[in-house]
Amino acid sequence: MSPIQNSKGIIIPDQHSAPNVAYTTVIFVSSQTMSKFVSIFFRLKSNTNFADSLRRTSLRNLNVRNLMHNRYSVSFPLLCPHRCSSTTASIQDQTIDFPGGAVEFIPDMRFISESPKARIPCYRVLDDNGQPILGHNFVQISKEVAVKMYTNMVTLRSMDTIFYEAQRQGRISFYVTAIGEEAINVASAAALAVDDVVFPQYREAGVLLWRGFTLQEFANQLFSNKYDNGKGRQMPAHYGSNKHNYFTVASTIATQISHAVGAAYSLKMDKKDACAVTYFGDGGSSEGDFHAALNFAAVTEAPVIFICRNNGWAISTPISDQFRSDGVVAKGQAYGVRSIRVDGNDALAIYSAIQTARQMAVTEERPILIEALTYRVGHHTTSDDSTKYRPANEIEWWRVVRDPVARFRKWIEKNGWWNDTAESELIRNLRQQLLHTIQVAESVEKPSLADAFSDVYDVPPSNLREQEQWLKEIVTKQPQEYPANIYV
Repeated sequence: MSPIQNSKGIIIPDQHSAPNVAYTTVIFVSSQTMSKFVSIFFRLKSNTNFADSLRRTSLRNLNVRNLMHNRYSVSFPLLCPHRCSSTTASIQDQTIDFPGGAVEFIPDMRFISESPKARIPCYRVLDDNGQPILGHNFVQISKEVAVKMYTNMVTLRSMDTIFYEAQRQGRISFYVTAIGEEAINVASAAALAVDDVVFPQYREAGVLLWRGFTLQEFANQLFSNKYDNGKGRQMPAHYGSNKHNYFTVASTIATQISHAVGAAYSLKMDKKDACAVTYFGDGGSSEGDFHAALNFAAVTEAPVIFICRNNGWAISTPISDQFRSDGVVAKGQAYGVRSIRVDGNDALAIYSAIQTARQMAVTEERPILIEALTYRVGHHTTSDDSTKYRPANEIEWWRVVRDPVARFRKWIEKNGWWNDTAESELIRNLRQQLLHTIQVAESVEKPSLADAFSDVYDVPPSNLREQEQWLKEIVTKQPQEYPANIYV
């Protein structure tokens, strides 16, 4: 039978209840009787026979009728002639209203699994042959935008090929290619607005290309001539353009991620209809900047899009040696950031995901994390030989089977927007333009030596002025040691 409540407001067990069933005594007491109750409780607790002492007290004489004015709930295990073998907590209050939402209490001890049973799926529109997959959905794209996306992808690959060869010829000192990652570059840029502020890593030249940075401007930076926006003070392939809202590339890994969050927070405070966008590789997600940035963005609800190019290799370290989580996308939910995994070699999927992410980031004022699965077909930089740490047949398979440029070309050809004649003409014109830009960039004189000491201090300190004078004297005395197109 069920326990009943007597006239004193005390829950008592029925005599026929099973002896191993535990109940809880609940007495509502007033503030005037609270001190008396506590005194009795601790006095009885010190006695040898707690149960017998409890029965001898005058608790049953407490005036219960007047206790509803100042209600206190006091619970302790009910002690009766039928001693219980165990005591079970009340099923009341099964949640705690903790910051962030109610947390449910459960009696079972459950550890969260270190990995889910199924991996997070990857959003895709086109298969490897450029055909839309069954049940596909994507943001519609016009012919003009699609053709521009494709021509920019081809331009980026041609630029990488020719500038890479120029470095191998000793004409420039360093270069970084984006071969195999053209879709992430160009499709993401196409989905953004010109007012969105970009914080690149060093493999996003395609974003700058889409925004109108010319081939000659690329060449000027690579050859560090006087028309270089960085005045020759940056490594080659470390582009930057204030005009195009593209922050200058820095070699330090992942620092741009936290910078992007700060910029996004500023855009939010200024009520701008724009967001910040930052790119980084899987290796960047292993840096502390990544974790701090995601947490800060989530807490401040900053309109920022994190785009991770997970190409499987952080220089020479495979992702299996970096983390045991389900890639990078799983980390977004841990920090309270809305996230999605996308096929990074599918231009339509990238375009759709980025455009949708931007809409959410700006209108809802929230951060978004996108993990784009891709593969770096080229070497990490011209200072790297990737065949030393990964098999050549793996590289070749991704280059042929998963090529993002070829896949997108098949789709636009199917739509009747491209053909072999247009392809041949594009390749021929690009080669002529690129070779011409190299010749021009090489012939332009280097920046003035004074530019190496400017733009840091409003008024240069004395030690900096002394260094500038010393350098000029060295160049004047030993001109044979310096390029002829450097002027003092």
